[in-house]
Amino acid sequence: MTSPRPARRLVLRGAGVALALPWLESAHAATAPPKRFAVLFMGNGINANHWWARGVGAGMQLSKSLQPLAPLKTKLNFVGGLFNKPSTGVGIHPGQTGGILSGAPLQKGPVLKGGVSMDQVLAERLGQETVQPSLVLGCEQPNTGYHESNFSMAYSSHISWQNADAPVPLEVYPSLAFDSLFENRGGKRLHSLLDAIREDAAGLGQRVARSDGLKVDEFLTSVREVEKRIEPLRPPEPPPAGVARPPAGLPADLREHMKLMCDVVALAFQTDRTRVASLMLCRDLSGLFYPFLDVRDAHHPASHRDLSDDYERVSRYYVSQLAYLATRLEAMPEGDGTVLDHACLLFLSNMYSGWKHDNTRLPVLTVGGLGGTLQTGRVLEYFAEADEKRRVCSLYLSLMDRLGVPLPRFGDADNRLAGL
Repeated sequence: MTSPRPARRLVLRGAGVALALPWLESAHAATAPPKRFAVLFMGNGINANHWWARGVGAGMQLSKSLQPLAPLKTKLNFVGGLFNKPSTGVGIHPGQTGGILSGAPLQKGPVLKGGVSMDQVLAERLGQETVQPSLVLGCEQPNTGYHESNFSMAYSSHISWQNADAPVPLEVYPSLAFDSLFENRGGKRLHSLLDAIREDAAGLGQRVARSDGLKVDEFLTSVREVEKRIEPLRPPEPPPAGVARPPAGLPADLREHMKLMCDVVALAFQTDRTRVASLMLCRDLSGLFYPFLDVRDAHHPASHRDLSDDYERVSRYYVSQLAYLATRLEAMPEGDGTVLDHACLLFLSNMYSGWKHDNTRLPVLTVGGLGGTLQTGRVLEYFAEADEKRRVCSLYLSLMDRLGVPLPRFGDADNRLAGL
């Protein structure tokens, strides 16, 4: 499950800026591209009437909510019927969410206690090869206080946990997430990254092949396009630790916010800044609104009518975010394939039905082949299997194997997911 250690990326440097370049043939021909993992989370379930897939590969039929993934059928796995047993029968919302990536039972009351999430297990191991062990992003500020079920709202607001009693802080500001990728700080933050590294970039032609030079030009253009969208959101100075961040740093349009966060993940993977990411597109008990979908209710109330046309549009919108990130990675050539070919994007929610708060099964999708170790273009259904054969932690064990982090047990599972 291991591969040769990849060579370090070429880096263009300027005043207060370090811009790592993507995988280049002339610099990394003798090494294997790295594998990456990202999880995208949507709170409160999906519209179950429009959540299905049938068939194999390019001939796969997709439901209405999954249509944004139609161009990616051959790289998609629809995984049905998995569940996280420790989060069932414990109460709605927070108790169904905080352990979604750990498979650990959660403690009620004022003291947080759960388990380390699988993305952070990967970050501890894979992060030794990168500047940032992981990216932990969100598009909504965390909730505070307690739910009526006596679980802390912290469980509803975080899926990534660094230890049993502490979540990894979410970064919800696109400009700060973007700047962290390039060590962009200090007084130069308000100037273009490309201006800062212009001098170093001028001599790049002597270090890489001509064909790679074209690839670098495309990459720099992509960075600049994202940077232009970030610039209006960047405060003059980042706020000190413990000081509230200005709301002006958040995009007014939710669509742009989510797109920017996906762009940050894509650039982080392309430059090998990190190989592990989590993105909470919307948290449990979300208060996000969707006027662009002609949906009047906020996310959580809308999920209580989860079989409505309104909530189907919401479900489809979130699938489109997965499709957007996957398409970005698919457009990045790398080795004998693309960045998506060497990655796995995992999409899931904390429940299946928001109306019933039913988490006896979970909506799960994967996109990407992890360097050929994960067969794709399939529909895998486990709901009729015995409980021990449909644990979501068995899926995590199987994915971690392929990422070079084999464990004898994780969460409530000690067996791999059959058929994956």
